[in-house]
Amino acid sequence: MALCGFLPPRAGVLAVTVLLLAGCAAAPLRPPELARNDDARVQDYATRLIEYEMRKQSIVGLSVAVVDDQKLLWARGFGFADQEKGVPATPDTLYRVGSISKLFTDTVAMQLAEQGRLDIDAPLTRALPDFSIRSRFAGAPPITLRGLMTHHAGLPRDYLKDFFTETPPPFTSVIPLLADIDTPYAPGTVLSYSNLGITLVGAAVERAAGRPFADHLQQSLLAPLGMAGASFSAGPSASPLMARGYDKGRLRDEPALRDVPAGGLNASAADLARFASMVFADGQARGGRVLKAETVAEMLRPQNANVPLDLDARIGIGWFIGRPALQHGGKVVLHGGATRNFHSSLVALPEHKLAVVVLSNSAGSGAAVERIANEVLSVALEARSGLRPPPAAEPTKAAPLAEAEALRWEGDYATLFGHVRVERRGNALAADVLGTRLDLEPRADGRLGLGYRLFGLFPIGLGEIGQYGISRRTVAGRELLVGERLGAEALVGEKLPPPAQPGWVRPYLGRYAISNQGKDVPLFKEIRVREGNGYPLLEVQVLEGPPVRQVLLPQGEDKALILGQLADSGETVQCRKADDAVECRFAGYVLTRVGD
Repeated sequence: MALCGFLPPRAGVLAVTVLLLAGCAAAPLRPPELARNDDARVQDYATRLIEYEMRKQSIVGLSVAVVDDQKLLWARGFGFADQEKGVPATPDTLYRVGSISKLFTDTVAMQLAEQGRLDIDAPLTRALPDFSIRSRFAGAPPITLRGLMTHHAGLPRDYLKDFFTETPPPFTSVIPLLADIDTPYAPGTVLSYSNLGITLVGAAVERAAGRPFADHLQQSLLAPLGMAGASFSAGPSASPLMARGYDKGRLRDEPALRDVPAGGLNASAADLARFASMVFADGQARGGRVLKAETVAEMLRPQNANVPLDLDARIGIGWFIGRPALQHGGKVVLHGGATRNFHSSLVALPEHKLAVVVLSNSAGSGAAVERIANEVLSVALEARSGLRPPPAAEPTKAAPLAEAEALRWEGDYATLFGHVRVERRGNALAADVLGTRLDLEPRADGRLGLGYRLFGLFPIGLGEIGQYGISRRTVAGRELLVGERLGAEALVGEKLPPPAQPGWVRPYLGRYAISNQGKDVPLFKEIRVREGNGYPLLEVQVLEGPPVRQVLLPQGEDKALILGQLADSGETVQCRKADDAVECRFAGYVLTRVGD
């Protein structure tokens, strides 16, 4: 069960329904060639692309900034920051930037490490003596700040109770609640994104700094960067420059957030451009030195090259590293963000000192924001260096699989997208992914491509998704499902063994309601426990999007793991039965069975 509040860049790769329902109007064509420093054509193409995406996705307001080292090459607002009052979006419009906040929290943690006030490789209990969490892994290494900032600490993604709520408690209030929580993974096992982890980094910053987190960020980072209007807070800024949030063109309230270090920054495109320029200047800002050059280099260095299960996925300290669509530009570093109504993307090419910031105030605009950031940075790179992305090679189809190979694929998988069932009809394979049936089509490179047929009859192109290839590989003794695009591979999931305890789930079958919802913003339409192909499944219908089904792996009579991308690891749900009454606890919520 994963929160849809802050999503890492890879989330949404299989949002098939969005692609199938996309409008038919053609996107603007990229210029066939760009002369060196032809910024006018870059801006013209970027403008047409942004206007096209805004129409297509009903985006109310959007701001963009293009950074060339220490210069703001181009910055503009589109649409409205406040549609009702007719306030246009500008480069200085403030947005909730979601998880891009993590880059700022990690940066101040590294400042304190430079000063000797934090040790990022010491056990976290040195910085936070009150921190405690249960581990299922005997002999596991300690959780460290480096592990938290690289999303390798093995923590749960979120503590959901009071995450989005009317009046959030202080973010440090979550620390004592973790003593009754299990870690899903052993530290250092696999990249597992965690908002909770960066909230703990923020708590360590606050304690080491000896002053409130938001005040410390303002004085030690935002002010030196010249981000005068930016701020960390639980809710949107009170500034008249603050954008309002929208959903399908309609005004919608933006909920307050407890985990401020993980997603509480209000900032403009121009503000984030200043942050990118500081990175390009090796830590120097107009207001003084923010970081040492060696610290900037360490934050941009891959920290997980020796983690086998991460395959080609790379992460620095705070920064995700690599994006196949931009790999012709050398190293790519990036972070995205999302809250209920806002989406953001910051993508940079350190070797060329180019970056693009895109911010939006509309729900459902995440894929468009990412596309705009990628394409605008790509054309800016061509105008600066002459580098143009190589044409994408169309995957070549191959003959149907041999029966033995088709049999090897058939079965059930725990994946990033929940439970996936691969079925065989003759030697043809299909997979049920997020409620959509996708054909698995053999390719000449030995992988399986993804195909879709409307009503099971009419082939429909899947765009970028159609470029992905799926393979299986044994890594560290695990039978993994691996996704590949443009030469980069990432862990998708793992094949499941037969159900460990058939029938274990039957006393728990039924619909559940959250009995301690309080004033939290509702995240789910329905929660249900059911059986599927012999596996106990937790099925969650979120407010937006298809239902997600995740496999439950029993751990005794009253506890189960909610499997994510591995077949033996995941977050824990605890249940108890009393006659016909069933109550379960997960991430601070109490779930009571209310029906069949």
